[in-house]
Amino acid sequence: MGTAGPFGPAGDQPPPGAPQRSGLLDLLSVAAVLLDGEGRIVLWSPQAEKLFGYTAQEALGRFAGRLLVHERDLDLVISLFAEVMATGESWAGAFPVRHKDGSSRLVEFRNMRLLDDRGDFYALGIATDEEILRQVERDVALSTRLVSQSPIGLAVLDTELRYLAVNPALARMNGVPAEEHIGRSVPEVLPFLDTDAIEAALRQVLASGTPLVDEYTVGRTPADPDNEHTWSVSYYRLEDPGGRVLGVAGLSVDVTDRHRAATEAARARRRLAMIADGTARIGTTLEVEQTARELAEVAVPELADVAAVDILDSVLEGRPPQASGARPALFRALAVKAAYPTEAVRAADPPGHLASYGADRLATRCVRTGRPLLIAHVQERDLAHIARDPEAAALLARAGIHTYLTMPLISRGEVLGALGLTRARNPLPFDEDDLALAAELAERAAVCIDNARLYQGQRNAAITLQRSLLPDRPPHRKGLEIATRYQPAGTTSEVGGDWFDVVPLGADKTALVVGDVMGSGIGAATTMGRLRTATSTLADLDIPPTEVLRHIDKITADLDQYATCAYAVYDPQHAVCHIAVAGHLPPVLMPTGRSPELLDLPIGVPLGVGGVPFEEATFRLRPGDQLVLYTDGLVETRHDPIDERLALLLDLLTRPDRTLEDTCDRLLDALRDPGDPDDVALLIARAGGQGRGT
Repeated sequence: MGTAGPFGPAGDQPPPGAPQRSGLLDLLSVAAVLLDGEGRIVLWSPQAEKLFGYTAQEALGRFAGRLLVHERDLDLVISLFAEVMATGESWAGAFPVRHKDGSSRLVEFRNMRLLDDRGDFYALGIATDEEILRQVERDVALSTRLVSQSPIGLAVLDTELRYLAVNPALARMNGVPAEEHIGRSVPEVLPFLDTDAIEAALRQVLASGTPLVDEYTVGRTPADPDNEHTWSVSYYRLEDPGGRVLGVAGLSVDVTDRHRAATEAARARRRLAMIADGTARIGTTLEVEQTARELAEVAVPELADVAAVDILDSVLEGRPPQASGARPALFRALAVKAAYPTEAVRAADPPGHLASYGADRLATRCVRTGRPLLIAHVQERDLAHIARDPEAAALLARAGIHTYLTMPLISRGEVLGALGLTRARNPLPFDEDDLALAAELAERAAVCIDNARLYQGQRNAAITLQRSLLPDRPPHRKGLEIATRYQPAGTTSEVGGDWFDVVPLGADKTALVVGDVMGSGIGAATTMGRLRTATSTLADLDIPPTEVLRHIDKITADLDQYATCAYAVYDPQHAVCHIAVAGHLPPVLMPTGRSPELLDLPIGVPLGVGGVPFEEATFRLRPGDQLVLYTDGLVETRHDPIDERLALLLDLLTRPDRTLEDTCDRLLDALRDPGDPDDVALLIARAGGQGRGT
């Protein structure tokens, strides 16, 4: 256990109301020496022993001058002593004294005459080491200058966190005279600030003794009540030389400009990161709806709490935009994204919804003028011009929408639609920086949306052309049941040149054709139409399959194109099938009661190579047997070996279906993904019972 002092265990604070002990006198080590009228030492303090080296037994009764003063200075000392005793005037100054160890020390003296109750005179000398005293004086002078002239605000608070002193710099920062701080607490002087947090930090430092350095505080003071300032504050616990806690010192530096610059730099970095993110994430597909969703997802939550993307319906339909005026604008909602569950989402038009916005609506004005509209602080009257109707305006009000920004989506000089942004939880209003960022994202997204729109228009035209060139339904053939499918490529690629055909021939024979023009787009579809027409014409001549392919090969070469083709002729009277293949995947034969198999045929070279003869093969096609012709888009992928995919095709065909239509659907569902980059032509024929056999 510790040693008990007058106020309890050593190091404890004295009880409330007890006299407070200062450590300054301990630091100075002030010595007291009392002399009688003759100059003899009659009192000698412990500090005197420490300062001069003599014990009380050694000093008492001796003449002070002879004990402490060098011989050369003795006459001067005696003269000064006599003057003090005669006049009663005090004397002060620094004087060299002789230490017991023989050394000389400069000591600061204060000498005065005393009178006791009997009328006797004495001389009291108070002394301290001159070097220590000068150091204390320098420290005090330095502290005083620093406090009064420093541009850094300085405050000293007591243990009750009430101001004891503030320097002029802090008084100017706070906008409160220094004298009005004294005795008051921080909340009383600066009610504009987060005083709970400030006092909590001060108490933490007061209790722990651990300084709090370079913490940031943001707020307003009477010095500038209209503008927020940022201060860097540091707190230190104050202790006297004996370790007694005196209070807390606080240093404040106004770093508003630095903090604003750092904030702007951080915002600039976030903007650049967001633009980079938008560049990477917007436009990953050539699909308008997906691009709109990507734009909304990039904008939330970094830029807005809720983002909505609406495109003019006339743009999506390929019609010219409506002229500006009093007519409403017809929007197709494509995407809505919120950072959190909010009623504001219900106020937005759901994706796919067609909405008519009057001329007074901000979105209409945005697309008509091609200029963004920013409402930094949304008022109740503004909601009627933002929302589609009063019910939606009420939803926005309940959601707490306080700032709004709509940005036109412009590509190639044409306004496509608008990006709408709102904030509720984010307390900051939209500003010019947000406007610039939204413009960057909108510009990027508009180009991607326009590309997707144009691509989808071209793709739709190619699909329309492709389908128009294919037979609507296979003709009904005696002794032959037929099912066909055409499926265009996924949304990220253009349509190809795949085709199928069923051509009636004489003697109840039927030509079955599946082909694939290399390439994509309208050009491939056009080439496919020409080859299909030529194949049908040649089939009418009832010439062997190899001859048909030879003529088609020449036509394809003249078109500077390449294609693959499987051409088969089924003869129901003899239950046989004659087939020739030009670089095409082998058809599948499904004999009744047996496992399906890939026909072992000479594959040949693609059409368009020119000059290479084709070979013909003949196989039986008995009643109930099925022949499956298909293009490579059904089985080829970028990642799977073709042998595995063909094995999967055979496995799917081992499962009996009631109809050929069911078989077509099963194959497409199992083997195709929505984004597959190639189109598919599929033809399945099942022989009936009319043939004679051979």
